[in-house]
Amino acid sequence: MVYLILKAAISGIIIAVASEVARRWPGVGGLIVSLPLVSLLTFLWLWRDTGDTERVAQLAQSAFWFFLPSMPMFLVLPAMLRTGLGFWIALGVSVTLTASLYLAMFWLAPRVGIRF
Repeated sequence: MVYLILKAAISGIIIAVASEVARRWPGVGGLIVSLPLVSLLTFLWLWRDTGDTERVAQLAQSAFWFFLPSMPMFLVLPAMLRTGLGFWIALGVSVTLTASLYLAMFWLAPRVGIRF
């Protein structure tokens, strides 16, 4: 249980630091958020918990394929906000688009030989 709390605390601290930095310096906050810190931590936790390098490899490959459908959100959200659309509407549209692209990835991936 202590291990789970430690993992959650470390992950939470990274998110808190990123949001605080972004308040002062949006560019630096963007850099922190764009770093694959969550992925790296997950690789570390999974390897420490299982010692299974094949599982870590599968996770890394799956993360790559699921990164692709999330990319448009980072272009659509700022574009909508800059056109004057309200934050919650722009966020909702961006999340809906991303969820739709994830579903499309689940449908398309097996058809082109990608395994998760």
